Amino acid sequence: MGLPVLTYLGSSAVSRHAASILNALNLPELITTTAEEYESLAIELATDPEKLKIIKDKLVGNLSTAPLYDTSLFARNLESAYSMMYDRYQRGLDPDHIYVKH
Repeated sequence: MGLPVLTYLGSSAVSRHAASILNALNLPELITTTAEEYESLAIELATDPEKLKIIKDKLVGNLSTAPLYDTSLFARNLESAYSMMYDRYQRGLDPDHIYVKH
């Protein structure tokens, strides 16, 4: 919808997920780490239409180039992850972190 999301990075899965999406969209400036930062940024964006417009324009511009919305890249990376997992299984290795380079 072209509307930026502001998040307070906490320990919950939801806040971490929102931060991950914002990082994928190259909008780390919308991730706060304290309640005070969150409130301050929310007020700043609500009262500074020019700053809000800059962020909205950046969001819209980044949507078309962000890996987050590149479905063919996502499919290739998912297939690569499955191959790595299967390879570990075939070699008798325990499950572990895998890293897919794109």
